[in-house]
Amino acid sequence: MIISKTPFRISFFGGGTDYPVWYKENKGAVLSTTIDKYCYITLRYLPPFFPYKYRIVYSRIETTKNKNKILHPAVRAALNFLKIKKGIEIHHDGDLPARTGLGSSSSFTVGLLNSLYALKETMPSKYRLAKEAIYIERDILKENVGVQDQIAVAYGGFNKITFNGNDKIKVEPIIIKEERKKELNNHLMLFFTGISRFASKIAKSQIDNTPQRKRELTLMCQMVDKAINILNKKTDILEFGRLLNETWQLKKTLSNKVSNSKINNTYKKALKAGAVGGKLLGAGGGGFMLLFVSPENQQRVREELKNLLEVKFNFEDTGSKIIYYNPEFKI
Repeated sequence: MIISKTPFRISFFGGGTDYPVWYKENKGAVLSTTIDKYCYITLRYLPPFFPYKYRIVYSRIETTKNKNKILHPAVRAALNFLKIKKGIEIHHDGDLPARTGLGSSSSFTVGLLNSLYALKETMPSKYRLAKEAIYIERDILKENVGVQDQIAVAYGGFNKITFNGNDKIKVEPIIIKEERKKELNNHLMLFFTGISRFASKIAKSQIDNTPQRKRELTLMCQMVDKAINILNKKTDILEFGRLLNETWQLKKTLSNKVSNSKINNTYKKALKAGAVGGKLLGAGGGGFMLLFVSPENQQRVREELKNLLEVKFNFEDTGSKIIYYNPEFKI
């Protein structure tokens, strides 16, 4: 049996510049971190006593003799990609719901690949995990996704990730003093809007609008280095929050699907209660809202948004890893 543990991620700046339609002709960069909320994949070779060859347990339970009839697209694609021929049982468990802007689909794909490689007694590099997850999601499944999530959750930690025209990826860990990192973490609040959505549909709208949004995307990319400078200097940490507000205002112009009246009203309430800035995570349209709030104002924000579920979190730096390894099945 194999168990993998893959974190979810928070993207602060640069989202939207990680789509090939942008970075193949322009500079792309994001600033993100992984958090201590995880996707767990448990799998094993299936004993040969069952009337099926594959059993996949997630929000539904699938059993089939033919892997090409597996309905879960990432599972089907990964099993074919790695040429898995033996029967497999796969269980998925997540700390937070899917389709909420935390990169959960990529956490699933990366964690599944990591687990399947472990079952084959192979230890892939973080780069390989990320690149193959990108290939599965973009090239095999033809999903409208960027390439930051797969990298972020495979590597883990607080990173600047840059992309260029030849699909070269560069991951630079951001070295921040521990006190500064803790100060940043203490100023962040995460609320679930209650809306789950398919990011691919929203991303498609953003991708189609890319040629008309060069100014906005260029500014959003430049904010990555601005944010790093704020964290590395003795600048007031509130500047990071104000920059989050700026990127959110720009992000809303990328597509009319990014936000809606309910989300806008929630954000206004948060600002009125003391938040300095924030944004919807992921493609937008719902999911989780990240807010930057001074600790002394957090209770007021909490009370103002009392109808939303708050999720407390800390940064993490391990990325996807195997936490239980016993691959052999003998009979």
